[in-house]
Amino acid sequence: MSHTDFAHSHAPGHDELVPSRYALKVGDIDVMVISDGVMPIPATTLATNAAQDDLATWLDDMFLPPEVCNWPLNVAVVRNGDRTILVDSGLGTQFPGFPRAGQLAMRLDAAGIDPGSVTDVVLTHLHMDHIGGLLVEGLRGRLRQDLQVHLAAAEAEFWNAPDFSHTVMPAPVPDVLRKTASRFLDVYRSQLRPFETEYEVAPGVVMQRTGGHTPGHSIIRLESGGDQLTFAGDAVFQPGFDKPDWHNGFDHDPEETARVRIRLLTELAANGGQLLATHLPFPSACHVAVAGNAFRFVPAVWEY
Repeated sequence: MSHTDFAHSHAPGHDELVPSRYALKVGDIDVMVISDGVMPIPATTLATNAAQDDLATWLDDMFLPPEVCNWPLNVAVVRNGDRTILVDSGLGTQFPGFPRAGQLAMRLDAAGIDPGSVTDVVLTHLHMDHIGGLLVEGLRGRLRQDLQVHLAAAEAEFWNAPDFSHTVMPAPVPDVLRKTASRFLDVYRSQLRPFETEYEVAPGVVMQRTGGHTPGHSIIRLESGGDQLTFAGDAVFQPGFDKPDWHNGFDHDPEETARVRIRLLTELAANGGQLLATHLPFPSACHVAVAGNAFRFVPAVWEY
């Protein structure tokens, strides 16, 4: 499917009142960002090391609610040559407490993307909102038998005995994360293709382990025809531009995550590459600019 097909693909009966897919090009590589929906998160999760007044001021400045924020969930589909690569899979529908998430299967259909055409899955990490979609029958049962699932070896190893001692999550979450990751590894073990530090999934599509958010957290870099785009997973949350040293409650190593984030944003500000991230407002496509001692989110201009 060409970029034009991506941008105009449509399946009757799937119209929604909000946009849920956005197509862009990185040189010869086609990318489609797909919204898996949103999930409510306590606002305090966004800045566990910030003073309460500082967080309240930031939320007010951003016109965000003071108690609970809707956390966007972005997934990407990347096509290059004969490879169709799914980047993460959203939450899935097995968590009734999050009824507005888990939209991936429906929205793939709406975009005219057959799950059976996916040759590879790349996973930034094994938190449930990145792998849950691959565990529900609406998607899992439609995937090809020879599907390859790429993730950092350190990530698979971590979830054998995960350490939550530096996280600040709502009480039920760690156990659900542990159980979901364990189930995922059991279901997909024969299809896993772990890598150590860096792996080229397809020409111009490279996974790199950053660590920080989880020990095996990885980003995906696309490069073609002089264009660059980075899917940052959970290395960058919404406060990460103007408050890059704030810790997220889901960070397993908050200080290392901040270092990873600052290095990445500094690099993108210097080279002008585009950024996508899981939890930035849909479609999350943006550039990064330096703003004093921090950074500035510069939304991409949508192409129609």
